[in-house]
Amino acid sequence: MSRALDKAAFLLGTGFGVGLIPFAPGTFGTLWGLPLAWGIQQLPLAAQAAVIVGVFLAGIPICGRAAALMNKPDPGAVVFDEIAAMPLVFLAVPVDWKTACLGFVWFRLFDISKPPPVSRLEKLHGGLGIMIDDAVAAVYAAIALWISATLFGLATRIPIY
Repeated sequence: MSRALDKAAFLLGTGFGVGLIPFAPGTFGTLWGLPLAWGIQQLPLAAQAAVIVGVFLAGIPICGRAAALMNKPDPGAVVFDEIAAMPLVFLAVPVDWKTACLGFVWFRLFDISKPPPVSRLEKLHGGLGIMIDDAVAAVYAAIALWISATLFGLATRIPIY
C-alpha cells in the first residue's frame, strides 16, 4: 500500500490523533463522533442511513489498515469505530445537549461492557471486527436512548420522514 494511503488510514483511524491520547482514547473518540452525528442528522432520513452505512463500510479498511500499521489486532488508538458509531446512536432521537450526554453514556456503557453478541463480534478478523462490535453497541445504545429519552421527555420529536 502506498505511503500516502497508510498516512491517511492512520490519521483517520486515530481520529486525527485523538486516539493517541494516552488515557481513555475510546471515550475521546466517542466525543469526536457527536458533531458527526449532529451533522448527519441535518440530512433527510434516507441520506442519513446512506451516510452511516458508507462511513461504516469505509471504516473497515481504514481501521484494518491503521491496526496493521500499529501491529495490533484492535489497538485502543484506533477510534474511527467509536466516531462512526455515534450517528447510529442518534438515528431515532434528535441530538441536543441532553440527548448527546445520554447517548454518549449509553454508547460508552455498551461499548465497554460488550454484552453478547458484541463480545463475540469483536473477535472477527481485521477492520470488520473493529467496526462491527461498535455498530452493535450503537444499536443497543440507540434503543436505550430512544426508551430513556421518551420516558424522560427529552426527545422533542422522533424523526419520521
